[in-house]
Amino acid sequence: MIPDDQPWFEAKKYGYGTGRPLTWQGWAVTLSYLLIVIGAANLLLPDSVAAFLAIMLSATAAFLLLAARKTRGGWQWRWGRSEAPPPRTRRGRRK
Repeated sequence: MIPDDQPWFEAKKYGYGTGRPLTWQGWAVTLSYLLIVIGAANLLLPDSVAAFLAIMLSATAAFLLLAARKTRGGWQWRWGRSEAPPPRTRRGRRK
């Protein structure tokens, strides 16, 4: 089996985390997560809040772990064009 090293999600331009899906696998994972959330809400609420929360926490944790591993460049803080923040002057203003 060939290892799949292609990123499924774009990195955010500003901030920390995952951007939009890049490949069909990223879109499939995102759509599956949304269907699980909507399905759990429709089937379990308001009768079983504990079961709904358990499914939500599990599905969200799995989605975030997969997205973190499959994001181009990994999860790190991004400042836009460059990886470092602009330098500050003596008075604290940016150049």
